[in-house]
Amino acid sequence: MRTAAEISNGEKAVIMGIDSTHPSSRRIIELGFTPGQEIELVTRSLFNDPLAFSIRGALIAIRKKEAASIQVI
Repeated sequence: MRTAAEISNGEKAVIMGIDSTHPSSRRIIELGFTPGQEIELVTRSLFNDPLAFSIRGALIAIRKKEAASIQVI
C-alpha cells in the first residue's frame, strides 16, 4: 500500500487509513484526512516539503513525514 507522500502531482487517491502510532495522527485526522476521503496532491514545495493536498474543497499543506503516515490506494 502506498502513502500520500508517494503520490504524484495531480494524482488523486482515496485514504484507507492513518498510522495511529504517528505523533501527529490526531492532528491529521482533525484536518480532515479521514478514511474514505479522496485527496489530490496539488503541489510540492521546492524541496518536496511540505506537500499541498486538495481535500473536501480545501487546500491543506502538511509535512512529508505526516503525509507518510496516510495510507492511500
